[in-house]
Amino acid sequence: MADAKVIPFDDDRSRGGAVQRPPRRRAATGRRRNGEPVPVREVREAGTAGDVQPLPGTAAAQHDVPVTPEPPEGTGPARAGDGGLERRLASGLAFLRRRLTGDYDVDDFGYDEELTDQVLMSLLRPLYEKYFRVEVKGVENIPAEGGALIVANHSGTLPLDGLMMQVAVHDHHPAGRHLRLLAADLVFVLPVVNELARKLGHTLACAEDAERLLAQGELVGVMPEGFKGIGKPFSERYKLQRFGRGGFVSTALRQGAPIVPCSIVGAEEIYPMIGNAKTLARVLGFPYFPLTPTFPWLGPLGAIPLPTKWTIQFGEPILTDGYPPEAAEDPMLMFNLTDQVREQIQHTLYKLLVQRRSVFF
Repeated sequence: MADAKVIPFDDDRSRGGAVQRPPRRRAATGRRRNGEPVPVREVREAGTAGDVQPLPGTAAAQHDVPVTPEPPEGTGPARAGDGGLERRLASGLAFLRRRLTGDYDVDDFGYDEELTDQVLMSLLRPLYEKYFRVEVKGVENIPAEGGALIVANHSGTLPLDGLMMQVAVHDHHPAGRHLRLLAADLVFVLPVVNELARKLGHTLACAEDAERLLAQGELVGVMPEGFKGIGKPFSERYKLQRFGRGGFVSTALRQGAPIVPCSIVGAEEIYPMIGNAKTLARVLGFPYFPLTPTFPWLGPLGAIPLPTKWTIQFGEPILTDGYPPEAAEDPMLMFNLTDQVREQIQHTLYKLLVQRRSVFF
């Protein structure tokens, strides 16, 4: 991979508790047939499943009081809760042991599925569920197996929308699929961020990496607007920027992978960008340096995103497996499919905005 030529997608290279066991049933001894006990199921034939009928002659039978058998010793709620805690503790210790001994798998791109499932997703989930209260629609449009390319709008000054989309697929897809995001090269030169992105399954936004992932049957996420979308001013919110040269369409055509449009509402307002300090951005090597109503005026507090209400909707897939292999080199076809994907995302954005009651609720 080190000698592979990087071909960017566009000009900007943008990228529970424990289950309580039912009580053990004892053989009925209140009735006998020829000196032998009558089976329990015959004693309670007239009752419903799970009910224990009182024996004739008992106080419970005379007063129609249902008899509830006592649970066996050691199956009470406290003991069940202790068992759940013990299992979680054992699982956590086993996880730590595997991490310390290196007994875990990482793929060629640096993706660590176990760390993602047990740690990184758990860190992102409170932000997803409690802070942004993300509502997911159309997740069933994502194929249950095989490669597919998910194309979404990009916004929000910081790329939190990609992370929330990743949690949405991970937690809500019926087949429990994982989304592998294509990220800008800037992500992979930042310390700490680089390692975390690799562990989460992110890779460089280039055609070679995307094709390899699709060929392996992975879900691949791409946001073709790149820095033009994430760094656009607040006055242009929810207006899609140019989708580059349509490189993502060419990649999908070569692999015969369906394209799933995705529309994200709510990310535009987390950091309303009212200005851009371009000189400072050039000095720092950033594509832009945002000025918002809170940043940098409030210092570190200004970096806290606003708690907007999000909606992520996955649209119907656009199939590409019916095109011949040479279709990937047809510029007109690429332009038409790119425009179709873009228009579908934009139309859904407008529809979701009309349905939205409030930015925060």
